[in-house]
Amino acid sequence: MTRYFVGLDLGQAADYTAISVIEVHPTTYTVQHDDHDPETRRPRTVETVVESIPLTHHVRHLERLPIGTPYPDQVVRVKEIMSRLPTGTDLIVDNTGVGRAVTDMLFLEGLTPVCITITGGDTASRDGPYFRVPKRDIVGELAVALQNKRLKIAAALPDAETLINELLAFKVKVNLKTAHDSYEAWREGDHDDLVLSAGMAVWAATWLYNQQTGDDIVTYDEPVSISPV
Repeated sequence: MTRYFVGLDLGQAADYTAISVIEVHPTTYTVQHDDHDPETRRPRTVETVVESIPLTHHVRHLERLPIGTPYPDQVVRVKEIMSRLPTGTDLIVDNTGVGRAVTDMLFLEGLTPVCITITGGDTASRDGPYFRVPKRDIVGELAVALQNKRLKIAAALPDAETLINELLAFKVKVNLKTAHDSYEAWREGDHDDLVLSAGMAVWAATWLYNQQTGDDIVTYDEPVSISPV
């Protein structure tokens, strides 16, 4: 079943706020097992359609709100986008820094965001709708989908090339004292808003389907090598 995820990366004073809409298609396959007809008790073969990973992610919408857009106006725009998408669409929000105040506003507007605090650690954790997720897991999930041709970006999107360029611009820094790594842009002044908004949506979709299939949260023990496709 097709499912939609909206990623919202909230910008501060000099940063863009980015919104990504991802249409997610799971891999489907048929499982056969022996059973008995409940009325006749005769043996029969039953087929069950199972949805699982790997997922294919179609980027349907990318949007950067103008720098300096007031947060109440950003909430209005997010609510408008959510109203145009199917019921059950998941909203994934960066809860780091200024995001905490905005997620409270989203809850007050009747939305139910999944809130992600992006960390420099190496383990993802959850407390209700609140997650703590290493940045390398978010960027890594998006990069792997791109490299495996499971990230489909609509060519007509004005910011499609910007998203690819942001992803390719990332490098890894490792803190030798803590052994924690972090992703950052190659050049000072580069933005990562589209990468994070799309990456959070892709990560959340993978986490959801992993939970349904009983697998563990996906983590990346080694930094992901990001190269052009």
